[in-house]
Amino acid sequence: MLNVCVRTGLAENVTSLKSLSLRAYKQLSGYEVMSYYKHCAISAATGILRSYRKAKRKNPRTKEPYAHRSRLTTYEGFKLQDDELLLPFKPKQPIPIALNLHTLEVLSEPDLQVRSVTLTNDILSISYMRKVESIEPCGLVALDRNVENVTLADSNGQITRHDLSEATRVKAMYREVRSHMTRNDHRIRRQVSAKYGCKQREKVKQILHHASKRIVMEAKEKQFGIVMEKLTGIRKLYRRGNWQGHNYRGRMNSWSYFELQRQIEYKAKWEGLPVIYVPPHGTSSKCSICGHKMMPEENRTLRCPSCGYTVDRDVNAAKNILARGMRFVPIAPASEAMVQEPACAAILKVDADESNPREN
Repeated sequence: MLNVCVRTGLAENVTSLKSLSLRAYKQLSGYEVMSYYKHCAISAATGILRSYRKAKRKNPRTKEPYAHRSRLTTYEGFKLQDDELLLPFKPKQPIPIALNLHTLEVLSEPDLQVRSVTLTNDILSISYMRKVESIEPCGLVALDRNVENVTLADSNGQITRHDLSEATRVKAMYREVRSHMTRNDHRIRRQVSAKYGCKQREKVKQILHHASKRIVMEAKEKQFGIVMEKLTGIRKLYRRGNWQGHNYRGRMNSWSYFELQRQIEYKAKWEGLPVIYVPPHGTSSKCSICGHKMMPEENRTLRCPSCGYTVDRDVNAAKNILARGMRFVPIAPASEAMVQEPACAAILKVDADESNPREN
């Protein structure tokens, strides 16, 4: 049903949910399933078509989408009853699926609300939500993401590093394994490469989960917001023909910078911590003290020719990210950052005024 909706959307050139429903719902009448799944297939196809249209704007050679794996998704009609999940199959004839103790314990919290259920050949995924109260941060912690580590700088002046070299080692090991596949059969090579690629992703994702959890828990203990760079276009920097080595391109193109960002963002929002994104231009090359362009030294060390400040490259970038994040979320009112002169008349757009902070 999902592929039928996708083909209909491509043929009719529609991406909105209402337009696709009017054109594709009649074509799904031949499937003897409940209407819950038809609505979910149309909704999923709408998201796929929008992503395809966005990708085609960047690359006209993008292939048309096609779902190869079977899945069953529904956000209505299911029930949780007597330690079982009841999926709609026929009127008053649901399919019971037994849930384990861990799932039952998580879903038993009073403030959780189950939103959707996805069933594949070997996985049952239950998506739920809860209301989270936003925390007013008393400071910020900035992250500089690198291939080997993550460097943190907070408002208290503390510098912390989280090692990610194990993830780099795992990726290099599986790249080496896939490079030795010489079977003269493209289908077999693709299957073996997919198997090792899945193992690599699971191991790296687990390493990133541990690092992101520690980062978010440390920020929660200090009641700090999180500041990160909005990294885009990284893959374009390491393409064939850019006068870079094969191993170097493979190492940089396998950098999981967005996966770490995704994990930190959703875990921080789950705890009520704000996440701020700042532009990345010049965070590693400008001095965090005076803003002058720094000169590279040995062992990833930078030196400022203007003020003489010498600092590690990653630490300097984390401090610059922290300074940019301070502009978006002030950690103190404006009256505490300056000497107030009650006898003098306030100058508009110069003196801070607590009664009308938008004019500052």
